[in-house]
This record gives sequence, C-alpha cells and structure tokens, in this order.
Amino acid sequence: MSAIRLLVLGAVRQHGRAHGYQVRNDLEYWGAHEWSNAKPGSIYHALKQMAKQGLLLAHEIAPSTAGGPPRVEYEITEQGTEEYLALLRDYLTAYDQRPDVLTAALGFMVDLPREEALALLEERVRKIDEWRAAVTEYYMPAEGPGQYGHIGEIMNYWVHSADSGAEWTRGLIERVRGGAYTFAGEGEPFVGVLAEGEENPFAAGRPHYGDAR
Repeated sequence: MSAIRLLVLGAVRQHGRAHGYQVRNDLEYWGAHEWSNAKPGSIYHALKQMAKQGLLLAHEIAPSTAGGPPRVEYEITEQGTEEYLALLRDYLTAYDQRPDVLTAALGFMVDLPREEALALLEERVRKIDEWRAAVTEYYMPAEGPGQYGHIGEIMNYWVHSADSGAEWTRGLIERVRGGAYTFAGEGEPFVGVLAEGEENPFAAGRPHYGDAR
C-alpha cells in the first residue's frame, strides 16, 4: 500500500482543479511530507502517471510565470473518483503497521457517509483483533516472548501496537457515532486546503523543478 495516490487524488478533488504546486502545498500543509512518501518528486510523478491512467484530466493553461512550458491543472475524472473512494474505503480498514496509509484515509474520511465510515472503522477493529489473535496463537510461546531473547520484543511490539490501535479506533468510532465532524450528505465539511496564494506556514521550503507546472 502507498498513501501517495490517495493523497494526490484527494487533494485535487478538494480543489476541483489544481496544479502541481497547489497539491504539493496542501500536502505539506497537512505535514504529509513528514509522515508519508509524499515528497515533491513523488507528487509530480503521481500526477503525471494518474493522468496517463485516466484518473486525472490534465489541462494546459497559461505559460508559467518562470517562462517555461504551460502550467498544467489537474481535474479528477469519474474513474479517478471511483479509485479515490476505493482506496479510501480500503485504507480505513487497514490493520497493518503503516501509519501513512491510515493517516491519509483519516484526512478524507468525511467524504464518505457517516454510517459507512463507522462500518469501515468497525471492520478495522475486527481485523486488528483477528491479526492479534493470529500473532499470539502462532508466534507467541506459552512461556511468553522472553523465550526468544531480545527477539521476543518484536512480538511484544506487535501485540502492543494491535492493542493501542484497536483502542484508538474504538475511541474514534465513539466520537463519530456521537456526531463529531461533518460527513458526506450532512452539509459543508471542513476543508483544510490553502487558498490560492495563501502562505503555507508548514512548507518544506525547497523548490522543485515541477513547481513551475
């Protein structure tokens, strides 16, 4: 699993149409360059690849202010929306130890109806519990993980991660069931994107050759 496709599709979708620098700026505003593989090169590569795959529609507009080739704005297609929602649903139920996948999904979960988001999060808890049971049954000796020396700390980490992940998810389920946040069909959701020209206080500050496009 990779978070980059969901992040890029979600960022473009929130804008309606967005150029590469806007997408990069939004993802840096969310801190995605710190907790995922959403680095400038990966973002621009993903935009171009998904345009070739029919998930995004590329519009060439006025030449860039840097005097280079025309700036490209991207718009999500119907196929891209289907891919976006499929990834979102898949990532909300992810039970592995990849924080970037779940973090990306949390950033867009309000694009789903509340009841569907709840069902997906409950499925995530079920998968975590299932995975934890498998770990303890097949890898944990009856005498405890200490029988494996320091390697036993791997099992300790797995079990602790499963327990804390399930506990946190159950807390989120309670908050969502209690009415937290605005989900699809309930009104105008919170949108955490920067307006055109708005300064990003969390920008990485490193230019990239794709910024002009």
